[in-house]
Amino acid sequence: MFNIFIRTVILYIGVIIAIRLMGKRQIGDLQPSEMVVTIMISELAAIPMGNIGTPIIVGLFPILILIVLEVSLSYGAMKSKKLRQLVSGKPSIIICDGEINKEEMRRLRMNYEDLKEELRLEGCTDIKTVKYAILETNGQLSLIPNEQGQNNR
Repeated sequence: MFNIFIRTVILYIGVIIAIRLMGKRQIGDLQPSEMVVTIMISELAAIPMGNIGTPIIVGLFPILILIVLEVSLSYGAMKSKKLRQLVSGKPSIIICDGEINKEEMRRLRMNYEDLKEELRLEGCTDIKTVKYAILETNGQLSLIPNEQGQNNR
Protein backbone atom coordinates (compact mmCIF):
# COMPACT_ATOMS: atom_id res chain seq x y z
CA MET A 1 0.00 0.00 0.00
CA PHE A 2 2.83 2.39 0.85
CA ASN A 3 4.41 1.55 -2.54
CA ILE A 4 1.24 2.73 -4.34
CA PHE A 5 1.26 5.93 -2.29
CA ILE A 6 4.90 6.73 -3.17
CA ARG A 7 4.36 5.90 -6.87
CA THR A 8 1.29 8.14 -6.98
CA VAL A 9 3.13 11.04 -5.33
CA ILE A 10 6.11 10.71 -7.70
CA LEU A 11 3.87 10.55 -10.78
CA TYR A 12 1.73 13.43 -9.53
CA ILE A 13 4.80 15.63 -9.08
CA GLY A 14 6.09 14.52 -12.49
CA VAL A 15 2.80 15.41 -14.21
CA ILE A 16 2.60 18.79 -12.44
CA ILE A 17 6.14 19.63 -13.56
CA ALA A 18 5.35 18.48 -17.09
CA ILE A 19 2.20 20.60 -17.33
CA ARG A 20 4.02 23.63 -15.88
CA LEU A 21 6.78 23.24 -18.48
CA MET A 22 4.13 23.37 -21.21
CA GLY A 23 3.07 26.85 -20.05
CA LYS A 24 0.36 28.60 -18.12
CA ARG A 25 -2.84 28.15 -20.09
CA GLN A 26 -6.33 27.22 -19.09
CA ILE A 27 -7.83 24.11 -20.61
CA GLY A 28 -10.06 26.20 -22.89
CA ASP A 29 -7.04 28.08 -24.25
CA LEU A 30 -5.04 25.00 -25.25
CA GLN A 31 -4.16 24.45 -28.87
CA PRO A 32 -5.17 21.01 -30.22
CA SER A 33 -1.61 19.67 -29.99
CA GLU A 34 -1.33 20.84 -26.37
CA MET A 35 -4.65 19.20 -25.52
CA VAL A 36 -3.51 15.91 -27.05
CA VAL A 37 -0.25 16.01 -25.10
CA THR A 38 -2.13 16.76 -21.87
CA ILE A 39 -4.45 13.78 -22.39
CA MET A 40 -1.51 11.53 -23.29
CA ILE A 41 0.41 12.62 -20.18
CA SER A 42 -2.51 11.73 -17.92
CA GLU A 43 -2.87 8.34 -19.59
CA LEU A 44 0.85 7.60 -19.37
CA ALA A 45 0.91 8.51 -15.68
CA ALA A 46 -2.07 6.27 -14.93
CA ILE A 47 -0.38 3.10 -16.26
CA PRO A 48 2.39 2.74 -13.64
CA MET A 49 0.20 4.29 -10.93
CA GLY A 50 -2.37 1.53 -11.14
CA ASN A 51 -0.06 -1.37 -11.91
CA ILE A 52 2.62 -2.03 -9.30
CA GLY A 53 4.38 -4.48 -11.62
CA THR A 54 5.11 -1.71 -14.13
CA PRO A 55 8.30 0.25 -13.42
CA ILE A 56 7.64 3.93 -12.69
CA ILE A 57 10.11 4.96 -15.40
CA VAL A 58 7.71 3.42 -17.94
CA GLY A 59 5.40 6.35 -17.20
CA LEU A 60 7.94 9.10 -16.55
CA PHE A 61 10.19 8.59 -19.59
CA PRO A 62 7.42 8.91 -22.24
CA ILE A 63 6.08 11.96 -20.37
CA LEU A 64 9.53 13.54 -20.58
CA ILE A 65 9.71 12.77 -24.32
CA LEU A 66 6.26 14.35 -24.89
CA ILE A 67 7.26 17.49 -23.00
CA VAL A 68 10.48 17.86 -24.98
CA LEU A 69 8.53 17.42 -28.23
CA GLU A 70 5.80 19.88 -27.18
CA VAL A 71 8.22 22.56 -25.98
CA SER A 72 10.34 22.14 -29.14
CA LEU A 73 7.23 22.42 -31.30
CA SER A 74 6.14 25.54 -29.40
CA TYR A 75 9.52 27.22 -29.91
CA GLY A 76 9.51 26.20 -33.57
CA ALA A 77 6.02 27.63 -34.00
CA MET A 78 7.16 30.92 -32.44
CA LYS A 79 9.93 31.19 -35.04
CA SER A 80 8.10 29.87 -38.12
CA LYS A 81 4.75 31.18 -39.36
CA LYS A 82 4.25 28.11 -41.57
CA LEU A 83 4.84 25.72 -38.68
CA ARG A 84 2.52 27.81 -36.47
CA GLN A 85 -0.26 27.58 -39.07
CA LEU A 86 0.35 23.84 -39.49
CA VAL A 87 0.17 23.18 -35.74
CA SER A 88 -2.40 25.76 -34.64
CA GLY A 89 -4.31 26.59 -37.79
CA LYS A 90 -5.38 30.12 -38.63
CA PRO A 91 -8.36 32.24 -37.62
CA SER A 92 -11.49 32.05 -39.79
CA ILE A 93 -13.66 35.03 -40.69
CA ILE A 94 -17.26 33.95 -40.09
CA ILE A 95 -19.00 37.34 -40.52
CA CYS A 96 -17.75 40.18 -42.70
CA ASP A 97 -19.67 43.48 -42.79
CA GLY A 98 -22.79 41.91 -41.29
CA GLU A 99 -22.87 39.05 -43.83
CA ILE A 100 -22.37 35.41 -42.83
CA ASN A 101 -19.65 33.57 -44.75
CA LYS A 102 -21.64 30.36 -45.37
CA GLU A 103 -18.79 28.61 -47.17
CA GLU A 104 -16.46 29.13 -44.21
CA MET A 105 -19.14 27.94 -41.80
CA ARG A 106 -19.63 24.83 -43.93
CA ARG A 107 -15.86 24.22 -43.97
CA LEU A 108 -15.77 24.53 -40.16
CA ARG A 109 -18.92 22.38 -39.81
CA MET A 110 -20.52 25.18 -37.81
CA ASN A 111 -24.28 25.68 -38.00
CA TYR A 112 -26.30 28.88 -37.77
CA GLU A 113 -27.60 28.08 -34.27
CA ASP A 114 -24.03 27.64 -32.95
CA LEU A 115 -23.09 31.00 -34.44
CA LYS A 116 -26.11 32.72 -32.89
CA GLU A 117 -25.26 31.20 -29.50
CA GLU A 118 -21.66 32.45 -29.71
CA LEU A 119 -22.88 35.91 -30.72
CA ARG A 120 -25.29 36.01 -27.78
CA LEU A 121 -22.49 34.98 -25.41
CA GLU A 122 -20.55 38.00 -26.71
CA GLY A 123 -23.56 40.27 -26.09
CA CYS A 124 -24.53 40.68 -29.74
CA THR A 125 -28.17 40.27 -30.79
CA ASP A 126 -28.03 41.53 -34.38
CA ILE A 127 -25.61 40.15 -36.99
CA LYS A 128 -25.89 43.38 -38.99
CA THR A 129 -24.05 45.24 -36.18
CA VAL A 130 -20.96 43.03 -36.61
CA LYS A 131 -18.10 44.25 -38.80
CA TYR A 132 -16.13 41.00 -38.30
CA ALA A 133 -16.69 37.80 -36.36
CA ILE A 134 -13.52 35.73 -36.27
CA LEU A 135 -13.28 32.17 -35.01
CA GLU A 136 -9.87 32.10 -33.35
CA THR A 137 -7.54 29.10 -33.35
CA ASN A 138 -8.48 28.30 -29.74
CA GLY A 139 -12.18 28.05 -30.66
CA GLN A 140 -13.30 31.40 -29.23
CA LEU A 141 -15.29 33.87 -31.30
CA SER A 142 -13.92 37.43 -31.47
CA LEU A 143 -16.29 40.22 -32.47
CA ILE A 144 -15.41 43.55 -34.04
CA PRO A 145 -18.54 45.69 -34.15
CA ASN A 146 -19.14 48.27 -36.85
CA GLU A 147 -19.64 51.88 -35.75
CA GLN A 148 -23.41 51.70 -35.25
CA GLY A 149 -23.00 48.26 -33.60
CA GLN A 150 -20.84 49.74 -30.85
CA ASN A 151 -23.76 51.88 -29.72
CA ASN A 152 -26.18 48.93 -29.71
CA ARG A 153 -24.11 46.54 -27.58
